Amino acid sequence: MKLYLMQHGEAEAADVDPERPLSERGRRDVEAMAALLAASGLLAVGKAEPIEGIRPNDSVEAFISDADVWEQDTLVVGHLPFMARLVARLMLRDPQREVVDYRPGSVVCLERRDADAWVLAWMIRPDVLARVADEA
Repeated sequence: MKLYLMQHGEAEAADVDPERPLSERGRRDVEAMAALLAASGLLAVGKAEPIEGIRPNDSVEAFISDADVWEQDTLVVGHLPFMARLVARLMLRDPQREVVDYRPGSVVCLERRDADAWVLAWMIRPDVLARVADEA
């Protein structure tokens, strides 16, 4: 099973829009990432469902106990610091250690090896996609 953990795209500043929707750059980054994942066949998301317990400061333990029974590859989109703590907890068993450098719109792919062993399969950040697009 693969777990794709994506930080949401860049949002508008609260003083620009208190609702904090995605900025123009945030929309572009997320659209580019979605296009890459779809075109490469790395991820085929069938349906979207809201998940409780993934707010920025929620504990990762409840999420992990739910995810332990999942069998299908799953994409989860959320906020920092939750997403970074989740990756650290799954890979290093320590949610306080920094293991990935998320940027808005980044995707981390973890692969489950057995019941409690996850490894980093890959990570893509929008700034890398932008550089590749500029060079193409």
